[in-house]
Amino acid sequence: MRPGNSPLHGKIALVTAAAQGIGRASALALAAAGARVVATDIDEASLASLSGQSLMTCRMDVRDAKSIAAGVARAGDVDILFNCAGCVHHGTILECTDAELDFAYDLNVKAMVRTIRAVLPGMLARRDGCIINMSSVASSVKGVPVRCVYADDQGGRESV
Repeated sequence: MRPGNSPLHGKIALVTAAAQGIGRASALALAAAGARVVATDIDEASLASLSGQSLMTCRMDVRDAKSIAAGVARAGDVDILFNCAGCVHHGTILECTDAELDFAYDLNVKAMVRTIRAVLPGMLARRDGCIINMSSVASSVKGVPVRCVYADDQGGRESV
């Protein structure tokens, strides 16, 4: 299917953590399908390599509501939100400090809530939109001994 015939043609897609990995691949795939992609990340240098005709980049820190508001304002009426930002804590529950737990939960769960809050009112007003929240099977797999914090917050992501 050519981008002009795609149901994504002209849709505005905001992708978090688009500088690398799944976020980057998703941003490129959405752009190839005809969406107008706003690729966001805190890593501006890596984002720079993504700039193109149907893909613009924007530094956005999903842990900061003001940064999210600025990114959403720059994007315009977001039709598709792809929440991909997150981190993996390596270690057992005994090896995780409160600061590491707070950071992981803030980035992996609360950031997702923040981005949804920023785009959902517009989607509801337009009666249209799609929110994709990336999570991991680690939330439901038993026996992930060195990923306790990660498995825990992935369950939170799935609950959002």
